[in-house]
Amino acid sequence: MAKVVSNPPKRRLNTDKIFKIGATIAGVYVLVIIALMIFQLTAESYPIWEEEGFSFVTSTDWNAVEGRESFGALPYILGTLVTAALAMAIGVPLSIGIAMFISDAPPKIGNPLGFVVELLAAVQSVIYGLWGLFVFREYFRDFIEKPLHSAFGDTIWFFSGTPFGLDIFTASIILAIMIIPTVSAVSREIMKAVPQQQKEAAYMLGATKWEMFKLAVFPYAKTGLIGASILGLGRAVGETMAVTMLIGNATGLSAIPSSLFKPSQTMSSIIANEFVEASPASLHLPALIGIALVLLGIAICINIVAHILVSRMLKIKEGAINN
Repeated sequence: MAKVVSNPPKRRLNTDKIFKIGATIAGVYVLVIIALMIFQLTAESYPIWEEEGFSFVTSTDWNAVEGRESFGALPYILGTLVTAALAMAIGVPLSIGIAMFISDAPPKIGNPLGFVVELLAAVQSVIYGLWGLFVFREYFRDFIEKPLHSAFGDTIWFFSGTPFGLDIFTASIILAIMIIPTVSAVSREIMKAVPQQQKEAAYMLGATKWEMFKLAVFPYAKTGLIGASILGLGRAVGETMAVTMLIGNATGLSAIPSSLFKPSQTMSSIIANEFVEASPASLHLPALIGIALVLLGIAICINIVAHILVSRMLKIKEGAINN
């Protein structure tokens, strides 16, 4: 006897069609916004690219005086990369350690601590900057920077210079503190998603708590932890106010990060410091917009690299499961 297959209701078909169209529009909308951003920044910065060419990103000169204008973004690109790298080197291990403790702690301890971490992630960057400028800077300069300079300043180049608190080191520490809540909150949720049976199996085999994380949690959560770290890197690269208040805001050749105790500047901070006074009639404003275009390019590259890494790890994990 043949089975009678009922057709889906017309209302359901219409709903699915509307949903499909809406989802497509949303996806295209994101691509259009990114394309418009790139187009607008490229158009507004075209005069500096026409005048300087590729030397704009390789030159160290920065002179906004009319008649002697010369603009090079290299010091600010290096300042951005150095502060972000140092903040990641300090912040990511601490973030993962915090996530390990909270995810394995009893609920009476872990839940309040998790709430505090999420609360810190919502604090505005200007508050971190003010705290760093008026409180943290003096203690860090007197008890960390000066002893390091006295002990290693003559032998290790990145501890040379004059420690006075408004420099790459201080800005990087505050930046590390700022990314810790974001990375640790995401990492905690990823570790909590690891199946409890997997953890218990490690304990049944005689593993210590560290061995349980090493053998049961990290292999399962590795992809997510990398994603959390990339999320922190994105914030570190684009952070503006706190870094502007603490990095010392040097310009030109003096902004090249040759020492941790030396003032410098990032791409975001140079834009924040000089955008208001930049004249559209000169190359100053196109130069700042050109730096914004480079910053956007770096952010896109970071996300592409993160996507490639995560995709490769997922393929490796799927291959291991299939085998």
